[in-house]
Amino acid sequence: MTATFFFHPALLFFAALPVIPLLKGVWRQALVLLVPLLAFTLVLGFTPGTHGVIDVQGLHLVFGRVDKLAIIFANVFTLMSIIGAVYGLHIEEPWQQVAAMGYVGSALGCVFAGDFLTLFLFWEGLMVFSTALVFLRRTERSTRAGYRYFLVHVTGGLMLLCGIFLHYHQTGSIAFVRFHQETAGLAEYLILAGFLLNAAVPPLHAWLPDAYGSATVVGSVFMCAYTTKTAVYALIRSFPGFDILIAMGVVMALYGVVYAVLENDARRLLSYHIISQVGYMVTGVGIGTALALNGACAHAYAHILYKSLLFMGVGGVIQVTGHSRFSELGGLWKYMPYTLVFTLIGGLSISAFPLFSGFVSKSMVISGAWEDHLQWAALGLTLASAGTFLHTGLKVPYFIWFWRDKPSFEPPKKEAPLNMLIAMAIAAYYCVLIGVNPSGLYKLLPFDATYHPYSGQHVMESMQILLFTMLGFFLLIKKLYPEPKVGLDLDWFYRRGAVGFMTFCRNVLRMVDEQVIKNLHKTFALPLLRGFARVANWNDQRVVDGVVDNSAHAVLSLGDHMRVFMQPGILSRYIARTLTVLAGIALLALYLR
Repeated sequence: MTATFFFHPALLFFAALPVIPLLKGVWRQALVLLVPLLAFTLVLGFTPGTHGVIDVQGLHLVFGRVDKLAIIFANVFTLMSIIGAVYGLHIEEPWQQVAAMGYVGSALGCVFAGDFLTLFLFWEGLMVFSTALVFLRRTERSTRAGYRYFLVHVTGGLMLLCGIFLHYHQTGSIAFVRFHQETAGLAEYLILAGFLLNAAVPPLHAWLPDAYGSATVVGSVFMCAYTTKTAVYALIRSFPGFDILIAMGVVMALYGVVYAVLENDARRLLSYHIISQVGYMVTGVGIGTALALNGACAHAYAHILYKSLLFMGVGGVIQVTGHSRFSELGGLWKYMPYTLVFTLIGGLSISAFPLFSGFVSKSMVISGAWEDHLQWAALGLTLASAGTFLHTGLKVPYFIWFWRDKPSFEPPKKEAPLNMLIAMAIAAYYCVLIGVNPSGLYKLLPFDATYHPYSGQHVMESMQILLFTMLGFFLLIKKLYPEPKVGLDLDWFYRRGAVGFMTFCRNVLRMVDEQVIKNLHKTFALPLLRGFARVANWNDQRVVDGVVDNSAHAVLSLGDHMRVFMQPGILSRYIARTLTVLAGIALLALYLR
């Protein structure tokens, strides 16, 4: 069935970009709310079809491929844009809202792209606008993090572009379609590498906690929703059933959990846990069955909502107190009770607690692993789930709101701004709604598979894991007390490597340039050049100039003789020569006749 009407929702966001800085106050607030609402309404009315097809120099560009996979991601992307817009209503300067709008529009452009060139265009838009959200915090830390973020994603974009060009050279097509593991070559794996970098697969992951922990409060809420989930969408579209993704996903799930447990900064903890949760989605893509792919889609949908809720809760704390380190916080339950409740809902959702959204989505991927006889993957994901409850469901609320009577500073005795609380309430509502009644989410899923999350066995298994994890947390709580330390990750290697490279350039290469290259220049290159110059000068003066001068003299002499012969100055000779020429012309005419 083909839709009779299609208006690309990304156009709404891009059209708003030049207008937002021109408006102030309530007019700007109305615009940043109206655009996401209109986009969400448009997506609700979409039916499968292909739109916006353009042929350019033999390239088949498709800007509007609408199918069930695109619709479910567009649905949650536009829903999240509404929540994020409400959360950022208090912002006075317009540029964060401009960057956020462009960011959402780019993500939607990727979702509806039907070819790799269109995908790449919007993929780079994601990089540009998300980098702006990091820079706009305007601190030294955010500037450095934004620069690193930009460099890493430029590298990923180059890998993606090289893969696209190579794929086009080999096949003559740029269609954004499914690849098959059996026939995949260098081009396909370059494209995969570009996707995996945006999905934050270790060791290509360190940009995520670095940037998300340094971005603006509102920027981190948007960033936790779009970059990695757009990459998950691209993986589902092109690489389902690639076995390597199963191992990568399980490693992500466990790796993110370990670093989250060790982290002292709340936003960096949540960032590491994005890596862990995206690991479930990547595993589902690698399994490649209908149930596992549905699980990846459902978990992406649920994750965007509960992870944004957690970032909003922590962002509210930062907005009020200016602090995000657990070692500095504590005792805030007296001053920020609503933020506490909403953050608890996010923590229970991400921990897959029954009646919350994570319970009905995360378990689909694990069930897909069991059904495909991948016991090691299922056990790894189950272990990561226990770690999730440990650090996000328990550690985050406990060390921000409880663990001591008051923080290490004098806290402002107030709640987060009202618009922030409203945004948290909307996200919390959906976390509970999906958990209580998952049928609405399941109807959006693109693949044909049936799943019933609320079986007695599943509920009992989940409760046992959660209760034993809680018991372990309180038994080991003194071991988990936050310390003002900075954790080291794999980014240490490329940071130290970059420092070493610059040191090598400044010292070794400069020494070679000054002491070797310059000496070679003086002792060898300059004499050689002087010799060439002398030869060229001799050739110019003796050969070239000789030929030119002699030729000129010959022409002048010939001219003098011709002048004497042709212009003697005697009238009788002029008449005789004229008659001779006329007679010659007449004879030639008679001959030709």
